[in-house]
Amino acid sequence: MISRRRMMFGSLAAAAAAACGSKSSTREAVPPPLPKKKMILILGGTGFVGPHIVEAALARGHTVTLFNRGKTHPGLFPGVEKLHGDRDGQLEALQGRTWDAVVDPSGYVPRIVKMSAELLAPNVKQYVFISTISVYDTDHAPVGFDETWKTQTVADPANEDVKKNYGALKALSERAAEAAMPGRVANIRPGLIIGPGDPTGRFTHWPVRMSEGGEVLVPGDGSTPVQYIDGRDLGAWIVRVIEQDTVGTYNALGPAKRITMKEVIDACNRAAGNKAKPIWVDAKFLEKQEVMPWMEMPMWIPNDGEDAAFGTMSNARAVKAGLTFRPILDTAKDTLAWLDTLPADERAKVRSSGIKPEKEAKVLAAWKSQQPHAG
Repeated sequence: MISRRRMMFGSLAAAAAAACGSKSSTREAVPPPLPKKKMILILGGTGFVGPHIVEAALARGHTVTLFNRGKTHPGLFPGVEKLHGDRDGQLEALQGRTWDAVVDPSGYVPRIVKMSAELLAPNVKQYVFISTISVYDTDHAPVGFDETWKTQTVADPANEDVKKNYGALKALSERAAEAAMPGRVANIRPGLIIGPGDPTGRFTHWPVRMSEGGEVLVPGDGSTPVQYIDGRDLGAWIVRVIEQDTVGTYNALGPAKRITMKEVIDACNRAAGNKAKPIWVDAKFLEKQEVMPWMEMPMWIPNDGEDAAFGTMSNARAVKAGLTFRPILDTAKDTLAWLDTLPADERAKVRSSGIKPEKEAKVLAAWKSQQPHAG
């Protein structure tokens, strides 16, 4: 049986308050200085997270260059410089160019990351590698573990089977970037990335299912902790990492305070107009009914046994470095609004995630049949 771990393939106010409370000063608060304008290269930039990074960088006045094959959403960002090539050996367009920082959201194997990092090292000050929390070997990981926890390994580092060795290859890619640019790398390890633009539907199942109304199968008792990050929050923070020349390794997932599955479900229901009636079904019962955590019940894995640390990973380093999070209610509302802008075929594809309606109805019926009836 596949382990649950493998199914997982993120103060100015105080100063202002103090100023308002002071009787000895009548000066207005001075706004923070604008960031120094940077030249940023993004290897990719047109997938899911990439556009959020581009939009945040442009909004802050930075100059952006995209390097990709020109195949995914080629019409995005018509005013941005685009260089064409291939990560796997066709890097000529990057030679001799200078940037302040490079963001790498498309590196999956160390050999390819090594090529780009070594090529750019003489002319780039900072390498921001978008990694993943899947790098961790979470077997018996303690609750609240942080960036110092051990990472996965692979017997043959030359094995580039990303599906089988995703986490281990990402960990080796981090090291490849660091070897090429020692002391100049920021390794960003997001968890589940959600919100507008997500093509996987890994979170989208919940606001969509709530919008359909009726009884909705939801997993466990609601107390399971969950972690995630809105792609827009991730993109904005990556730009701040560049502005502040931040280096090191960071778990980029949220929210700031621990949140439960019930809080997520309630927010999704509110975003959809409170049309649904969530029916919480025991985890053991779901296992007997062969309902798969994460795959059929997105975002959720029972936090017991080998998965006791699920949903509890420390994000303290990233929060200290400026990572912030919007409310889950806002993400749910914006996700539904984004879905409504998609063509029918794309919308149907995104909405196909999670448990199928027929199976959901069957499991709900079985669950209710064994519940004691009110007398």
